[in-house]
Amino acid sequence: MKPTPFDYTAPRTVAEAVALLADPTREAKIVAGGQSLIPMLNMRLARPELLVDITRIPALAQLVVDTTGALRIGAAVRQARAAADPAVRDGWPLLAAAVAHIGHPQIRARGTVCGSLAHHDPAAELPTAARALDARFVITGPQGSRTVSAEDFFVSTFSTAVGDDELLTEVIVPPAPGPQGWAFEELTRRHGDFATIGVAVLLTRDAVTGTVSTARAVFSGAGPVPVRLTAAEDALVGTPADEEALTDARHAVLTGLRPSDDVHASAAHRRETAAHLFVRACSTAWERC
Repeated sequence: MKPTPFDYTAPRTVAEAVALLADPTREAKIVAGGQSLIPMLNMRLARPELLVDITRIPALAQLVVDTTGALRIGAAVRQARAAADPAVRDGWPLLAAAVAHIGHPQIRARGTVCGSLAHHDPAAELPTAARALDARFVITGPQGSRTVSAEDFFVSTFSTAVGDDELLTEVIVPPAPGPQGWAFEELTRRHGDFATIGVAVLLTRDAVTGTVSTARAVFSGAGPVPVRLTAAEDALVGTPADEEALTDARHAVLTGLRPSDDVHASAAHRRETAAHLFVRACSTAWERC
């Protein structure tokens, strides 16, 4: 199929883009990488009257580490660029690993980091990584800009805190509090598919006791939003991440995760796989500590 007719424009400033989105006389959609939007247009699941191309707005092309040590990724930054950036690979390796799991090189070369986050498929990698990394989202609309936490940004499947007349202009990833071990694991039917289930893990080690001082575990494909499982985290904190601790943490995943059945996998299969991937990710993250 082909999309319904639409107009196209490429504004040069964020203010121009927001004004176009806020125009009540016609429906407008943002396009940057188009890896989610174009298939929806072709299948006529989306029928905007205007496409607003934000890739020619210089302010949205920034990929920088600011004076606070936080990583700032503009809405026009391609996934491949973010994953290849030395600062990202050194300071936020979990983010680079998540990007590496997205589709294929052609998709990552066109798709944007913020585009995947704003689209919010709960089986996608970047929402899970953003939740694990405590990312913050800068949303700009007719009334100005506001910053939203990852916990509040993801509302439900394909739904975020971004309003119809607003634009996600950048995502801000805070620096790690110290040396961290990390791992990103997922199960897919074929390479490049969305994950049946996935998990992002971050661990820090107490230099004195040699035990886990902080833990973060976030699952993709386990609900309508990225699912953080604090029970599994609590089972690891204060332990040497040994077999006993991992057994307790695995049990917390099996009892605490509530995925659903669908055509791709049963809830039971997802839960068992999530527990297995979680233990593997914890072992890898602990070694990287």
